[in-house]
Amino acid sequence: MMEPHTPWTRVRAVVNWINLSTVLGLLVARIGGAAITPRGRGTYFATGYRYGFPVASAFTIGSVIVSKHDLAHLRARPVLMQHEDRHCTQYAVVLGPVMLAFYLLCAGVSYVLAGDHASYNPFERLAGLDDGGYRAPRLRFSSRHVD
Repeated sequence: MMEPHTPWTRVRAVVNWINLSTVLGLLVARIGGAAITPRGRGTYFATGYRYGFPVASAFTIGSVIVSKHDLAHLRARPVLMQHEDRHCTQYAVVLGPVMLAFYLLCAGVSYVLAGDHASYNPFERLAGLDDGGYRAPRLRFSSRHVD
C-alpha cells in the first residue's frame, strides 16, 4: 500500500531529487543489488540489499529506504518506517548528501561516548531512537541512563 503525499512530502521529494541525495540512494541501492519499489510520499523501498554495511535493519539515503529484508518485512514495521521517513526529511533539510558527512561525524562522537552510533547522534535522536530500535542513551563510562 502506497502512503499518500502531503504538501510537505511533495516538497521534500523534489528537494531530495534536486540535492542529488535520492539519486545517490538509488545508486547505492543498485550497486547493492536491491530491488527498488515506490513506497509513496516520494520515497522508495530498496529491498534485498546484499552488503553487510551499514549494520542496520534499514538505512536511508535521500528518499530511498534501503534494507537487506524484503517488502513484507518492512511493511510489517510501520514504526521503523516512520523513523526512516524522518531521515528522508533530514536529507531535504541538511543539504542532501552533505548530511552523510555530518551523520558519520555524529556517529563517531556517539560511538566514543556510548559505544554505539545512535545514542548521541542527533540525527538518530531526532528520528526517534525507540522508533529506530535503538537503546536508551547511556554513556560508555557510566551505568546511568541519560535522557
